[in-house]
Amino acid sequence: MNAATVSQQAIPGTYLFDGRMAMKGYNLNRMCYSFNSADNRKKFKAFPEAYCHAYHLTREQIHAVTDLDVLRLLQVGGNIYYLAKLTGIYGMTVQDLGAQQTGRSIDEFRARLESQA
Repeated sequence: MNAATVSQQAIPGTYLFDGRMAMKGYNLNRMCYSFNSADNRKKFKAFPEAYCHAYHLTREQIHAVTDLDVLRLLQVGGNIYYLAKLTGIYGMTVQDLGAQQTGRSIDEFRARLESQA
């Protein structure tokens, strides 16, 4: 078992973002980057699936996007920094993402953060 595998197993909800995952998620992350434009955010909100198709997302990626399933988005190649642009469209914060990643409610996640301060 290599260090990357140990690291992945030690921190639930995290996935190694290596070259393979970067290639797998290239179109997804490119789409999320497009949300820097307010016009693109409006277009996405109006027709999410059509917007995903325009970026050639896989069926699995489209389902993860429309379900706002952060763990699944990470598994299909999403980079958390780009995914924050997607989830921000729906008013989700980084704490919301962290709660999903760790399988906690937002209140449980916040309490854990505060206990670490």
